[in-house]
Amino acid sequence: MSTYLSLILPSYNEMKNIKRGVLNEVYDFLKEYPQTWELILSDDGSSDGSKIALKEFAKRDERIKFLENPHRGKGPTVSAGMLAAQGKWRLFSDFDQSTPLKEIYSLLKYSDQYQVIFGSREIIGAQREKEPFYRHLMGRVFNLVVQILAVPGMLDTQCGFKLFSQEATEALFPKLHVYSGKKERRDAFTGAFDVELLYLAKKYKFKIREVPVLWQHHATNRVSPLKDSSLMFLDIVRIKIADLSGKYPNHD
Repeated sequence: MSTYLSLILPSYNEMKNIKRGVLNEVYDFLKEYPQTWELILSDDGSSDGSKIALKEFAKRDERIKFLENPHRGKGPTVSAGMLAAQGKWRLFSDFDQSTPLKEIYSLLKYSDQYQVIFGSREIIGAQREKEPFYRHLMGRVFNLVVQILAVPGMLDTQCGFKLFSQEATEALFPKLHVYSGKKERRDAFTGAFDVELLYLAKKYKFKIREVPVLWQHHATNRVSPLKDSSLMFLDIVRIKIADLSGKYPNHD
């Protein structure tokens, strides 16, 4: 039987969220989902015991798969899961479930018209809960830079709730250059991975839709506003340079 929906959960040292019951929450949702599904737990070289917990959790159901990766950052970890998936539609979602899985229905409303559909915290109808002011300000400034330099018209590239058709997945993820995952990392920096994906989707003329979703802030010590913003800006410049220098091959 073919798989309709693949859910990819990237993880890096997620024991706090695992103990909070996130995996049970995800599994409870999927068990009631009306279409065929699979869950891919794609780990980014965790060192806090997450890998053991994820492997154990995957034993619950043959539709759950554990994927172990070297620590190369969120982009390559998501890519590994998306390309290993079998679903007609493939969603990657933040491990902490900042955007609840029920929001998938909001995205799938557009699946007959679009191939790349992503959640947004900025367009009319979106909801943000418990977000610190500095995070909101950082996001708005970054989005302004992204619109000027990379993907004009997309208001929130960084919401970690994105849905791709099988065709879009297989066309876009292998073409990532800035986030190709060739080098191992020592930190948990996420970067502008989402921007490169959407930049390629626009370059290769996939139909794209931005959809308002609910987003709930969960406290983390992984965000360093000044450092992360500077590194992400540099990555946007690298994406533009990569395109201008022909690093992105033509789409068949």
